[in-house]
Amino acid sequence: MESLVQLTEPALPLPLFRRLSRRVGGLKGERLRHTYQTTFWYAFGPPENVVEEVIHALRPRVTKGWKIAGVEWWLSRMRATDVRVDFHQDRDERLALATGKLVHPVRSSVLFLNRVRGGALAVTRELPSEGNPSLAPDRLEDLTLVAPRPNRLVVFDGTLTHGVLDADNQVPDGKLPGPSRERRTLVMNWWGHRPTDVPTWSETRFYRALAS
Repeated sequence: MESLVQLTEPALPLPLFRRLSRRVGGLKGERLRHTYQTTFWYAFGPPENVVEEVIHALRPRVTKGWKIAGVEWWLSRMRATDVRVDFHQDRDERLALATGKLVHPVRSSVLFLNRVRGGALAVTRELPSEGNPSLAPDRLEDLTLVAPRPNRLVVFDGTLTHGVLDADNQVPDGKLPGPSRERRTLVMNWWGHRPTDVPTWSETRFYRALAS
């Protein structure tokens, strides 16, 4: 079966990866319940935080052959026993909510920061289905799965459907019992234009622990 993703590991020089991991850990519970709504825009200027340094380091590999204006980024922090994101396609979120128009990034990417039980990233060409748990597609035979591993980067087409499997690597359908580690990733969408109303990190007061 054809893989839908491009994998790179190790993605970053070890000192930079370790610094990113420490800084993300230092955020503790800041905006944890709003982790997917806390997004930032970075247009490749001088880096002001460790994530922007990471994007600079990854840029030559990810953008080669593509016209990219900048990156929309956020942190995904959750437990695979309590997955908080459905299967979806990345999009200009505010534009879609306001007008219904779907505009996708050129490339989507995920940098895994740690290893957890289960919690695989699942990527597919099939569309999400509202009739299924976690909006999983009706057909699951052609999923490309990527296990969380420290310093592993996965890049894929920005129009593809993707989601996170639970701690048993099954489609999430409710909270699972038992303890689990927090699954941490840096999500980066690479755009040909700035998505609607996404602020830069310096325009907010969030995640100050990431400062360079």
